[in-house]
Order: sequence, then C-alpha cells, then structure tokens
Amino acid sequence: MLNTSIVYAFLLVLVRITAFMVTAPVFSSKGIPNHFKLGLSFFVALVIYPTLYIGNQEILFNSNYIILLLVETMIGLSLGWLAQLIFSAIQIAGAFIDMQIGFAIANVIDPQTGAQSPLMGNFKYTFATLLFLTINGHHLFLDGLINSYQLISFELDWLSKLDDASTLVFVMNTFSKMFLIAFKIAAPIVGSLFIADVALGIVARTVPQLNVFVIGLPLKILLHFSILLMITPALFYMFKEVFYEIFVTMRQFMELMGN
Repeated sequence: MLNTSIVYAFLLVLVRITAFMVTAPVFSSKGIPNHFKLGLSFFVALVIYPTLYIGNQEILFNSNYIILLLVETMIGLSLGWLAQLIFSAIQIAGAFIDMQIGFAIANVIDPQTGAQSPLMGNFKYTFATLLFLTINGHHLFLDGLINSYQLISFELDWLSKLDDASTLVFVMNTFSKMFLIAFKIAAPIVGSLFIADVALGIVARTVPQLNVFVIGLPLKILLHFSILLMITPALFYMFKEVFYEIFVTMRQFMELMGN
C-alpha cells in the first residue's frame, strides 16, 4: 500500500523545483514549453527525492501542510529570482551602451522573457546564455537545488526570517552587486564613447561649419562596434564573473535562510 506521507513529501520537493524553473535563467525562457518545464521538474524531483533525508516524521495533509507548500513555493521562486537578478546585469549593461550610441530609442522583444530589451542588451544576453549552456551552468543549477534541501529543510520556519535586518541587507547588497557587474561590463565601451562625445564637442566649438550631429551618430556606432570586436574575448571573463556571482548569491541566500 502506498504511504501517503511519501507522496506529500514528494509534492513538497516538486513544488520547490517547479517554482525554481519558473523564475530561473534559461529554464524560465518563454521559448521552453510549460509542459516541458513541468515534466522536467517532475523527473528532477523523482531523482532528487531518494537522496534526501526526510526523517521518520509523518507528513499529513492539514493546514500546516498548506503552509509548507507556500513556503516551498517562495523558496523556489526566491532562488530563481536571485539568479535572474544577477543574470539581468548583462541586459542592464547593454542598456547603458545603447544610451550612449543612440540605440535606446529602438528596443526589441526579448524571446527569453517576452519583454522589451535594448538591442545590445539582447545581443549580450543571448551570447551569455549560449556560454552558460556551454559550460553546463544549468547542471550547476540542479546541483544548487539539491544543496538547498540540505540547508533549508521542510521544518524550518522560513517566513520568520523575511523581516530580519540581515535579509534586507542581503537584498540591497545583491542589487548593488548587479549594478556593479553591469557597470564593469559596459565600462570599456561607455568610457570610450564618452571620450568620443568630448572630442566631438571640441570639434563643434573649433569648427562651427561642421555639422557634428550628422557625423556624430554614425561615428559613435562605428566606434562602438570596433571596440566591441576588440573586447569580445574579455566578455568571456566578465560573463564567467556573472555566473560565479549567481551561484555565490544563491549559496549565501540558502545559508542565510538555513542558519
């Protein structure tokens, strides 16, 4: 006879993994069908569940179990959201660049998220996603999910830590880290274009007959793509820093909620 306690425990595992798939980078892409996400979550939960130590306690379907389902949903959504937050630094860097070269007026629909995104941000985001899949970053996501069950157990009163001061500091540090990474990625191009703006301003003052507004935009676009071509190898190292910060942030969050 099937033990209902095992089924209820398995549902708790499935809910956390499914919630993570909804918000995590790559997995949350609109290009991936929803039934595929649900099926992948089910089979991942099926593989993970035998490795977890649930204990000898009997899990019953009552009001406390409903709360546990909500808590597991919030844990999965939070882990995926933190990963997506750091990953979005790449698109923010592209927005900084687009504002300098005049592409900010023309946004495109990002097929990953379904929202409007800057041209260069969309390009860099796609490039980073391919690199992330190449280095098997999605496997590291699954490994992080397994570790989350070791650090954040089912019995933890997780909601009581949301109003803690350390949690607020952690979220603020994560936001500042995201913008710092975006600035590092965009700094070479934005700095070069700023120098170009200064040079064009000097030319406009010394040679008034020259229409700077006509030659300025195509000149900055040409300069941008020339610099982008030169610094493309360095983007690999910057994207690796983004990936590293994603897993470090997820680990810090799990330790914060699990202590």
